[in-house]
Amino acid sequence: MEMGAAKVWGEVGRWLVIALIQLAKAVLRMFLLIWFKAGLQTSPPIIPLNRETQVQPPDGKHSHGSQEQSYVGKRSNRVVRTLQNTPSLHSRHWGAPQKQERWEQQHQEELNITPTPLGLQETIAESLYIARPLLHLLSLGLWGQRSWKPWLLSGVVDVTSLSLLGDRKGLTRRERLELRRRTILLLYYLLRSPFYDRFSEARILFLLQLLADHVPGTGLLTKPLMDYLPAWQKIYFYNWG
Repeated sequence: MEMGAAKVWGEVGRWLVIALIQLAKAVLRMFLLIWFKAGLQTSPPIIPLNRETQVQPPDGKHSHGSQEQSYVGKRSNRVVRTLQNTPSLHSRHWGAPQKQERWEQQHQEELNITPTPLGLQETIAESLYIARPLLHLLSLGLWGQRSWKPWLLSGVVDVTSLSLLGDRKGLTRRERLELRRRTILLLYYLLRSPFYDRFSEARILFLLQLLADHVPGTGLLTKPLMDYLPAWQKIYFYNWG
């Protein structure tokens, strides 16, 4: 959509489309947070469906109860399915039976877990996280893309949101993973302008060139990476939503 808008309406149309997309996302997320009490919003918002566990054999002979029967070797202690309980080839997995069963049970429990209720402090923190892309776009319009103010404002909002959520206990496994993901994504600030333009770019290119000159074979990977890095940084790291 952004590329099409840029071709038809130019840079003004491109940024207008970006602003409308981010506005729609923020409104829907705030609606989920305030009205439906969705809690900490994870990424992806819906647990991916494990299609292998949904596939049932056409004859219907192998139920979960029968798959649980297995044989434990006396010397090796390896868990092996009996021949009678081996599923058909198209629905067979090659992991240990007890590991697959534990994973299926954990996946089912995650589907049934309700979001952790958020208090006032956590709701404010999640609202800041949701509003951060809009604040960044607004600051870009006020101060321009070369200014440090949008970069600093977005960073302060991210760190504040994580700090307010950091003391929350009783979170589910997916919610803890989401907080960890948001913390790791703070490293993206090293690849966003203007920090990237003034500090990271020269050091990253120097490191890639150093590897290409002194480590045999790495030039096949590092040299194309050096050529595409400016384009990737412009495309993938300008969007803060």
